[in-house]
Amino acid sequence: MTPSLSDLALDLSSLRSAYAQGASPEAVIDEVFARIDGCGDPGIFISLADRTAARAAAAALGAAPDGRPLWGVPFAVKDNIDVAGLPTTAACPAFAYQPEKSAVAVERLVAAGAIPVGKTNLDQFATGLVGLRTPYPAPLNAVSPDIVPGGSSSGSAVAVARGLVSFALGTDTAGSGRVPAGLNNIVGLKPTLGAVPTMGVVPACRTIDCVSVFALSVDDAYAVFSAASGFEPADPFSRDVRASTIAPAPGTFTIAVPDAASRRFGGDRGAEAAFDAAVADVAALGATVVELDFEPFFAVASLLYEGAFVAERYEAIRSFIEEQPEEMHPVTRAIIESARRFDAASAFGAQYRLAEMRRELSSVWTGVDAMLVPTFPRPRTVAEVTAEPVRLNSELGTYTNFVNLLDLCALAVPARPRPDGLPAGVTLIAPAGADARLAALGEKIHAMGGTPLGAIGRPPAPAPDRAGARAAAGEIELLVVGAHLSGMKLNSELTGCGARFLRACQTTPDYRLFALEGAIPRPGLLRVADGEGAAIATEVWALPPEGFGRFVAGIGAPLGIGVVRLADGSTPKGFLAEAEGVKGAREITDFGGWRAYMAEAAAPAPVAGAS
Repeated sequence: MTPSLSDLALDLSSLRSAYAQGASPEAVIDEVFARIDGCGDPGIFISLADRTAARAAAAALGAAPDGRPLWGVPFAVKDNIDVAGLPTTAACPAFAYQPEKSAVAVERLVAAGAIPVGKTNLDQFATGLVGLRTPYPAPLNAVSPDIVPGGSSSGSAVAVARGLVSFALGTDTAGSGRVPAGLNNIVGLKPTLGAVPTMGVVPACRTIDCVSVFALSVDDAYAVFSAASGFEPADPFSRDVRASTIAPAPGTFTIAVPDAASRRFGGDRGAEAAFDAAVADVAALGATVVELDFEPFFAVASLLYEGAFVAERYEAIRSFIEEQPEEMHPVTRAIIESARRFDAASAFGAQYRLAEMRRELSSVWTGVDAMLVPTFPRPRTVAEVTAEPVRLNSELGTYTNFVNLLDLCALAVPARPRPDGLPAGVTLIAPAGADARLAALGEKIHAMGGTPLGAIGRPPAPAPDRAGARAAAGEIELLVVGAHLSGMKLNSELTGCGARFLRACQTTPDYRLFALEGAIPRPGLLRVADGEGAAIATEVWALPPEGFGRFVAGIGAPLGIGVVRLADGSTPKGFLAEAEGVKGAREITDFGGWRAYMAEAAAPAPVAGAS
């Protein structure tokens, strides 16, 4: 019996289940347009696809996915991203043009079976984090209509939160793919710079723009990212960064959070309490939580409003702003026209300062797997932002503005709900290429928080079971047993080579473990005859070939890389010690692993006479 679609949540799992029960993509498209017609918010979409054409695209998909991961999935596109057949306005009607072809990201998603249904509203020219800087009606926040929807990708976030589409594309330069997600209780994935091509996107700051993804779950957002990512030779800002498989979150890891002086909630105790609850959840997942001074990151954020990056916004629309400035939103115009006060020397000066700050702050990632910050300090009402449009816009970007400038990836997820029902969320941040690591942590935080999805009122699904993950094609599995384990002193050497965690596993019971002497404590794993050893706790990570080569080049005697036998039947490459090198070393096999041994070594000595 064909299922009813009226109550269907459009997340990918629910949609695939409906298709398995006999629903058709054409019927889903009909349902999507019915929901858009009945939602009562004219500010979400700027233009819609022709319904007949959308139905025809759905019918043309055929009767089976045939390997297309987004088969029959309806989606929306921020109206600064080209979609063939629909105008691109960037929320400025006088700027509008008819693109001859879709943006590369849209083409890839359509090739994966997804169906675009419309173009969404935004802060004009993607300049803003509030969602109100538009000549069209502003979208209504899906959680509480009195507060701003967030921007600049306002319509995309609200469309997903209202259950009108399965996912939506946004863009992110200073937080536009994260702030609206947090304010509407959905997921916002801001990928590594260049991972998703930006060809066919009206630029804001071309050197730091990203195509972002809004979805109801981390798993859905990452599926879209996987379909859209990959190198594009014709795009000068594209990088060969592909979405790798999400693996289980490490059992032990280190998370940095803002210290007391860096915590900014605008006096909102509800927002502060929600963040504290999220930090407690992360600690319960096994994280070591450390406090970090965020003032240097706030200093980086200030560069967005200095020469180079304001000038980029000006250059993106130079001919338009010089010929038709009166057609622009007054706040947007004032911001972009401010570039005229800078000269070329100012632009270069900002670039030089940013390079210095990037180098200085890179050391933060030694021993830290990710940062956890509030997605925004506090929700603000439409009335408040209308009264103070610039100051409160800046406030919303407190914890987002620095991310793209420092070439970091980020993932915004709903966390613990506030007692008053207002939105609150957190954002995970990590170095470029760590998108899968953030997804593994983010889906657990989202599930633990239990905040209902957007405006549809359903709880998040449990985090997927990702046990037993294996390396993707083209990657090499590497086993680590000592200081390179997650959360340990040298783990950053591993992640710095592009490694991602796959699984924790024990060896077969024919290994012995030794503590080797040296400036840095390290273990020696030695294979022995069957029955003469024990199972040793290890971790398996995946590396790209070039990263594997860089990593193993630094290994010195008596350690080397060999094949290690694991209890799950796999045989990854891994650290092994020469038999000669463990002579005289302390045997620590009985501890079962390096982590347990180091915990014992760090324990305080017993007090004499204590019982």
